Amino acid sequence: MPRILDESYRVAWGDLCYFKENAPTILISCLIGPLLYLVAFGYGIGSGMESGIDGYIRFIIPGVISMATLSATFSFISSKILIQKLFYASFDELMLCPIRPSSVVLGKTLVGILRGICSCAIILAIGVLISPGIKVTAFLFLLVFISSLTFSLLGILAGLLAKKHNSLTVFSSLVIVPMTFFCGTIFDVSNVPAILGYAIYALPLTHPTEAIRAVMLDLPIPWLSVAAICVYCILFFVLDYCIIKRRSF
Repeated sequence: MPRILDESYRVAWGDLCYFKENAPTILISCLIGPLLYLVAFGYGIGSGMESGIDGYIRFIIPGVISMATLSATFSFISSKILIQKLFYASFDELMLCPIRPSSVVLGKTLVGILRGICSCAIILAIGVLISPGIKVTAFLFLLVFISSLTFSLLGILAGLLAKKHNSLTVFSSLVIVPMTFFCGTIFDVSNVPAILGYAIYALPLTHPTEAIRAVMLDLPIPWLSVAAICVYCILFFVLDYCIIKRRSF
């Protein structure tokens, strides 16, 4: 285990240095989208809700935090992997080093996890200010950590499978953008038709949204969603590991 941690840190070192030098710019770029959703939907659509602006904002803040775990991790990780593969060949050079595939996977997720946690912490601070009734617990940060790890692993998978930039753009358009809107971040999934509901619950972002909202609104924790997050996390890790192990990228 200490060797894996040491190797993972060495893999992540360059990305962590980049994050350190460009932290303000990175965090602003991560926050723009989620904060726009919070303002536009919370104060725009919320004014027409029966529960009023306050009730809808309280509902949407967990969704925005869940959305931030995706927006802060996937695009950065996937595009960085693709650029390192196609333009700098630095990923191929990394494969020549005596480093375990698991260390490569974990190392590439570290900066994504850091981006996700920092972004969510800022949004959470804003959420507490505008809606003091929301609940903040250690379990909430654990969910944010697991969600950030999961979508970082998904970013690695997309970056490894993409052969050119257009492929990554198509994947984002077909998978990431629909998840942003349809995974319960801005509306209650239970209100959609049953067939559409099954499709929504098959998407990875739905389960962090459900779990984070339950914790923040002090509702019963959906343990099936928590288990689903862990399953997706393990699945993406195994796929990343196998692709790197077989050099099939």
